[in-house]
This record gives sequence, C-alpha cells and structure tokens, in this order.
Amino acid sequence: MLELDIEQFWKDEELSHGENCFSKSAPQVALGIRMSDECVFAELGEEGQPWGYTPPQRRYELNCRYNEKAVKIVGRPLLAENKPLPPELAPKVTIPAFRQIGEIFGGEYVFDGNTTWLKGSIPDVDGLKKKLTEVEALVSDPEAFRSFVLPPDWDSRCKAVYELYGRRPAQFKGIRGPVTLATSVFGVEDLLFLYYDDEELFTRFADAITDTVLAYVDLFIKESGHTDADFEHGFSFADDDSNLMTPEMYKAFGYRVLKRVFERTAPRPEDDRYQHSDSAMGHLIPLLADFDLTGCNFGPTVTVGEIRRYMPRTRIDGQLAPFTFMRNVEADIIAEVRRDCEAAKENDLRGLNLKTAGSINNGSLLTSMRTVMAAIQNYGRY
Repeated sequence: MLELDIEQFWKDEELSHGENCFSKSAPQVALGIRMSDECVFAELGEEGQPWGYTPPQRRYELNCRYNEKAVKIVGRPLLAENKPLPPELAPKVTIPAFRQIGEIFGGEYVFDGNTTWLKGSIPDVDGLKKKLTEVEALVSDPEAFRSFVLPPDWDSRCKAVYELYGRRPAQFKGIRGPVTLATSVFGVEDLLFLYYDDEELFTRFADAITDTVLAYVDLFIKESGHTDADFEHGFSFADDDSNLMTPEMYKAFGYRVLKRVFERTAPRPEDDRYQHSDSAMGHLIPLLADFDLTGCNFGPTVTVGEIRRYMPRTRIDGQLAPFTFMRNVEADIIAEVRRDCEAAKENDLRGLNLKTAGSINNGSLLTSMRTVMAAIQNYGRY
C-alpha cells in the first residue's frame, strides 16, 4: 500500500488545475476524479438504480451519508447535498423540461428500468429523407422551432423561477452526438452504409444535425437572457459511437458538425471545445486535433502519449480504465495511474487531469480513489 499525506495532497491539488492543468507551478498531476452519484449504492450497500431515478429525498440522504464516509477516506465531501423542495412547490420553482434534440429527429427517450435510451423511428432511406425535410423546415423557422421545443407553460414557469431565485434557463452547450445521435435515430449499420450508398444524403443528415444544434444554441442564448454579444462561449460533444466511422466517414459527418458548431460557439482560442468518446478513438485523433480542443476524454485503449502527439495543448481527462477503477484492485489501479503520470511528466508535457477514460460506475469505491491519490503523490510529482 502506498503512503498518502492527505492534507498535503489537497494543498498540491489546489495548484494542479491552473492554466488548464498545464501550469508550470503545479506540483503534481491534477486529479479529475470526484466520484459520481451512482457510486453511493455499492459504497453504502444500498439497493437502487445507479443510472435510473432516485427520489430527491432519498438522493439527499444517500449523498449525505456518502460524504461522511468520503471525508474519512479521501479527506473531502464529493457529492452535492441538495435538500429537496416540497413536492407541491418543486414544479412551480424549477425550470421545466423541454424537447431534446433526439425528438426533433423523431426519436423517443425511453427509460428501460435501468437507464434512458434514445429510440429511433426512421425506418429506411425514404423515411430519412422525409424526416430531414421536416427538420430543415422546422429549424429554418425560429418561432415554429421555439413552439416545438418549449412547453406551453415555459414562460410563466421561467418567470416564477427568476422572480424567486434570479435564475434563468441555461444556455445549450452540449449534445450526445452527432454520430451517436444519428445511430440512435437511424441505426448503426444504416448510417455507415449510407456513406457508401448516398454520400449526398449522408452529409445532408450531418448538416441537418448541425442546423438543429445551432437552432438550440440561438434559442437558449435568448432564453438565458444573453445576446450574441455576451453569451457564454463553449461547447462539448459526447459521441461514443464516433469511433465506428473511418476517418473518411467522420470527416464527412461528425467533423462537419463540430466545425460549424465550434465556429459559432467557441471561436476564440481560450473558448472551451470538448470531445468525450470513451471508445477506441485513436484513428480519429488527427482529425479532432484540427479543432484545438481544450479538453478530451477518450477510451482506455488510447494512451496519453498518443493523444499528446497530435494535441499538445489539450487537457487530457483520463486515461484510467473505468473497469480497472471499478474492480478496486489496488495494484492494477497503481500501475495504470503510474503509467499515465510518467507519460505526462515525459518532456514536462503536463496537461493531464487524472480520471477515468469514461464514466465512473457504481462499484467504484472511495478506497480506490484514495489509491489514485496516493499513486499521484508518489509517481505524479512534476
């Protein structure tokens, strides 16, 4: 077992995230792991649905108990402790839900008892052409788009929240896609074959997704109380299925979307441009490097050195395998953390924010987070 000076670790950690984790004054590799709400069940020996719904009062109680344990093991509370509003008050003082981007393309978000999936309804190429025609017409009409996306009581409920709390709706700053969105509503094989069968329709699909994203961006800039002159820049993509495409396919589809969205939302060098794809993304890294991403989170088969070869100034959120972290085998965790720390220290590259290369899953224990901390303190000193 590696030794860990917890108080010194957190003092050093405060300095490690400066300049997007590239600060020359950072004493050690930054720690990106802060666990997740779904981890409470295994940690506390409680039944529940990690990816599903947990009633607000139970969530509050679980998170409080978890944080008490976290303070003892890692020295800090980690999860939000949000006291639930009374049931009769909550609907009146919360920003209402709105139609998500998958619904624009005819999809439906379905909870299967464990998690929520986007289920598609486009049956074939003819169905895709019809749907794209509908989408193109909708996004070209801002008023029609607003009426479709926002619920009828949107204005009154948002006004109530603002008057009570001074809060407005958030801007639209990220999607799950574009490739994952397209495979969900149209199908994996159908999308990939479409590149070879009808490249014009393939790129039209990508452009419809782009136009839809930008319609959401424009809508929520206004709804958040901002203007084009003062909106919060930045955008992120969570696109696990992008790895299914060859570089040529991706250049004609996903790349095409990212290019226009980043140009609109993150045109300045300092603006946040983020890509999460916890899959084997190595073959697409040279293309994604064109966007000068400020942060990335790729799958565990992609190495720190491989990313850094093409993205010298991108913060790397990784590359500990989520299943290694979840299995809680100390020696395996140390080996992977040490590997990544040494890669970040090589030639003083820096820019590593040590976390899992993908989601933190239920079963990942606080003792494993402590092991990561100890490994950083022993092997991640700059």
